[in-house]
Amino acid sequence: MNLVSSENVLEILNLKMYFPITHGLLRRKAGEIKAVDDVSFAIKKNETLGLVGESGCGKTTIGRCILRLYKPTAGKILFSGKDISNMKENQLRPIRSHMGAIFQDPYGSLNPRQTARTIVGMPLIIHGMKTRDYNDRMENLFRLVGLDPSMMTRVPHEFSGGQRQRLGIARALACQPELIICDEPVSALDVSIQAQIINLMEELQEQLGLTYLFIAHDLSVVQHISDRVAVMYLGRIVEIANSKELYENPLHPYTKALLSAIPIPNPVTERKRLRIVLKGEVPSPANPPPGCHFHPRCNITSGVCQTERPYLKDTGNGHMVACLRV
Repeated sequence: MNLVSSENVLEILNLKMYFPITHGLLRRKAGEIKAVDDVSFAIKKNETLGLVGESGCGKTTIGRCILRLYKPTAGKILFSGKDISNMKENQLRPIRSHMGAIFQDPYGSLNPRQTARTIVGMPLIIHGMKTRDYNDRMENLFRLVGLDPSMMTRVPHEFSGGQRQRLGIARALACQPELIICDEPVSALDVSIQAQIINLMEELQEQLGLTYLFIAHDLSVVQHISDRVAVMYLGRIVEIANSKELYENPLHPYTKALLSAIPIPNPVTERKRLRIVLKGEVPSPANPPPGCHFHPRCNITSGVCQTERPYLKDTGNGHMVACLRV
């Protein structure tokens, strides 16, 4: 699968992230957890790629690898054409100033002892970008995310949950990044506040030309904000497609099961539709099944699925699926 293009802000090529399992005082290696197992995808400029899947499937690990909080076991991470997968810390600092991150917990990700002004401005200080117009920059950032600059002297516990997440967004925007990793940015918020934050993120993307990797498990939120959606299962991507195409014509059995779990407000339609309930439990990433990782829970599995690994193949219009039965 050829993903390299000058249009892409981010390109992930055969990414693997394995964590060692150790035991005893000497910490002998007893195996490894395959959190991310040979993943490839790309994100174009001004695009939002939604990354969905069950908890523990490796979504957040991919985000942390992109930010280089983890050094990948194998594979390449190309940011604006530069391979950052093996860069040293001093080389990464100028690259990181072009990336931002919005975290899941709008309170736990903020220092409770710092003022909002310090929290938002910290990236500028770390990257040596604090200038004479620092105060003006802070005021502009607060207004940009819908907060009054008079709130800059407050500490996190004086803000509501939605306001704290706006602080997190302002911090992510401080260094004027090209790419923002959004790690379940609305899952800890009330539904009404979720809509406000999603609308704000869309407005900022249009206004500032941002590119998002939107990690989430809420499929209805992902459908609203994403241009394309990638579905993960046990460390691998099983399907990637345009958002509308994926929701209207899912091909992989796991994607179909996920979409069938989305509640529909109309009770008549809800009663009539087919609900797909997966059998069994998610296998351990320390000991994944051979062949297709999904075959122990799949309702259309065959003998070949237990021995041969499926790779992503294009079924038309950029709709890619990793299933031997499609």
